[in-house]
Amino acid sequence: MLNPLKNITCKGKTISLEKPIVMGILNVTPDSFFDGGKYEQENTILKQAEKMFEEGATILDIGAMSSRPGAVEISEKEELQRLLPAIHSILKEFPEAILSVDTYRSEVAKKVIEAGAAIINDISGGQLDDKMFETVGKLQVPYILMHMKGNPQNMQQSPDYEDVTLEIFDWFTLRINELKAAGIKEIILDPGFGFGKTVAHNYELLQKMHVFAIHDLPVLAGISRKSMIYKVLENTAQEALNGTSVLHLVALNEGAKILRVHDVKEAKEVIKLWEVLKENKNF
Repeated sequence: MLNPLKNITCKGKTISLEKPIVMGILNVTPDSFFDGGKYEQENTILKQAEKMFEEGATILDIGAMSSRPGAVEISEKEELQRLLPAIHSILKEFPEAILSVDTYRSEVAKKVIEAGAAIINDISGGQLDDKMFETVGKLQVPYILMHMKGNPQNMQQSPDYEDVTLEIFDWFTLRINELKAAGIKEIILDPGFGFGKTVAHNYELLQKMHVFAIHDLPVLAGISRKSMIYKVLENTAQEALNGTSVLHLVALNEGAKILRVHDVKEAKEVIKLWEVLKENKNF
């Protein structure tokens, strides 16, 4: 098995991925599936950012448009009206903060990086804006390449694969070549749990995440409080923290280098316990 990229560079700062890190989710949206409406005002945004940094988040991922199944698409103007004030406020309060922005629009990507963000997290893997790869190549920032089948409006309408892991592996191979041709050097892979996958697809992917290591790139796991957890447990996203922690341990054992989470403290605890378990060669 190849060793994945061991670090990424953000705003001139090297972030080591020798050990797994935590990316905190900060949605400045009214309709995200778990925390929609909680962080729309400057004071609540800053309070949550401070909490996540204090609990050990290395990166904050800011999203301004919900990507839950069936979510309503907002305009580019509205997306920026939500994102830019949040970025400016956080960086004013925490100048050294490393911010990722969850967007699939190239013009939004350009403007948020100019505003001080450091990473682009694209749920569409460049498939919803054909200028995204070119734009990120010019910006020379790390790019999170996520797999999604369809778009948020239709992705959960009977998604079908002959072999979900193999198809996503092949898709990654094609997109990575395109990204490298566009001059993008630092790429993070995200299998896209819940984005055009059934519950069964998600668990198969989770058990086979190690397959993606052959690309020699770090892998991000975004499973926090998702329906793949609460549908199995027959509860809700609000009750899915325990299940999230269990699956985070599996993801780490499968090679995840970044956990994208709503609950930073608990994710850091999982990483700490996993590191102890790894000292046992039988684990």
